[in-house]
Amino acid sequence: MKTKIVFLLALISGVVSAFAQNSVYDFTVNNIEGKPVNLSGYKGKVLLIVNTASKCGLTPQYEGLEALYQKYQEKGFEVLGFPCNQFLGQEPGTAEEIVEFCTNKYNVTFQLFEKTEVNGKHTASLYQYLKAALPLEGKNDIRWNFEKFLIDRTGKPVKRFSPKTKPGELEGEIEKLL
Repeated sequence: MKTKIVFLLALISGVVSAFAQNSVYDFTVNNIEGKPVNLSGYKGKVLLIVNTASKCGLTPQYEGLEALYQKYQEKGFEVLGFPCNQFLGQEPGTAEEIVEFCTNKYNVTFQLFEKTEVNGKHTASLYQYLKAALPLEGKNDIRWNFEKFLIDRTGKPVKRFSPKTKPGELEGEIEKLL
């Protein structure tokens, strides 16, 4: 009983913390090397936040994400990749293996972060915030690998895209915000 109460208090605390945030700039997350990154360092930029995986049918989207990053980076656009192993174990690798795969197979140069839980009782605060800001009807979980959140220059989530939405299909939305 005591364990359940402690768990519920921790869960409520995390949810309250996520709702207390005003923008993605209020979050600190660990990069793929495990070092804290305050997202306020991205102030004034348009962001695309994506949960990623290396062994998924949608993994080739890395190529499109990198192409978007290369095309718009100089205009103030960043892609933030959050590896996630919650969907059929499709991101089983270590941080080093993830970086090696992304770099060697897809020439990824955009910022990658530590493996992140996007659903369930251990959902990262950033993802709690994103899902609350742009909810889906019914169950508000992240649907699969490569779900995308577009963030404007003020740090506000403005649009949520299905995992099946190809990165190239986002160009018009990105250009509106740049």
